[in-house]
Amino acid sequence: MHKHIDWDAPGNASVTRHYASDKQHEVQPHPGMMLSARYQDMVVRVEVEAYREDDALSIGKVAALIDTQGKRHQTHGDLSVGDYVRLPDDKRALEPAIEDEED
Repeated sequence: MHKHIDWDAPGNASVTRHYASDKQHEVQPHPGMMLSARYQDMVVRVEVEAYREDDALSIGKVAALIDTQGKRHQTHGDLSVGDYVRLPDDKRALEPAIEDEED
């Protein structure tokens, strides 16, 4: 059973928007691939188990929940590591840049 998630809009980190003018380099999700999305201001990493091209939808398991400070969590809101979710392509997000502590 997949958990229904109201994903945050990816905004400037949108994978779809990033590849809008460069479709040749966009990679279609496939089993084993790790995707990212946003949920209640957290980064969610989803390990793809299946991709439905007709629906532009990945189905997979939550592999990580990461807050804005880089700390990992087991649960956040209604979402937990290990939950199965559906992730539409338009909600996929690029990984946020990690700030170097030495800078």
